[in-house]
Amino acid sequence: MRVSEQISVLVVDDEPVIRAGLSAILDSQADITVAGTADDGENGVEACARLRPDVLLMDIRMPRRNGLWALAELERRGLIGPGRSRVLMLTTFDLDEYVDDALAAGASGFLLKSSSYEELTGAVRATAAGHSTLSPAVTHRIIQGHLRGRRRPSDQELARLRDLTEREADVLRLVRDGLSNAEIAHRLVVSLHTVKTHVSRVLTKTGCQSRAQAAVLARSVWP
Repeated sequence: MRVSEQISVLVVDDEPVIRAGLSAILDSQADITVAGTADDGENGVEACARLRPDVLLMDIRMPRRNGLWALAELERRGLIGPGRSRVLMLTTFDLDEYVDDALAAGASGFLLKSSSYEELTGAVRATAAGHSTLSPAVTHRIIQGHLRGRRRPSDQELARLRDLTEREADVLRLVRDGLSNAEIAHRLVVSLHTVKTHVSRVLTKTGCQSRAQAAVLARSVWP
């Protein structure tokens, strides 16, 4: 998250009631502000380019241009990733067929629309801070379900993993398991700053745009 007093969020959903409800919940938090809303993926991309929010809270299933299309376009235009906006995907389904593709495209995590207020606001804060949103049980279940049918890692992906140092590989395994930076620091008995540096290097070396994407890659190699 960029240095700011508040977390700015762009809410992208085709249903007006859902957009209004999510915006009301998020705006009620002292540390979160809704910078804007959009009603489909194309308008969401344009709003992201204009507003540069910390987090895009975006539905994966929308008419005309869905969340998967938007992710690809956001990536193509260099709008998402470390130091830029991060994407938290919303889904009505606990096993949506697009989840694996969206994570591979750079989404930072998933949240069910049936999630509690606390889960919603917590996931937005975690995403803005660059932490994995894999730790909630529901997200873990979604990802695990899709990984059972995920393709084997490519030779290029394996080569990138081999380029990691032993400590970077240790950090990636803990990211795979859903640990936060603070939990990794405690487990490895190192400083939080050191963990952040290792995570940044892991993302750069593997070509991943988010911790969630790195975790999916790691789980395909180290189940």
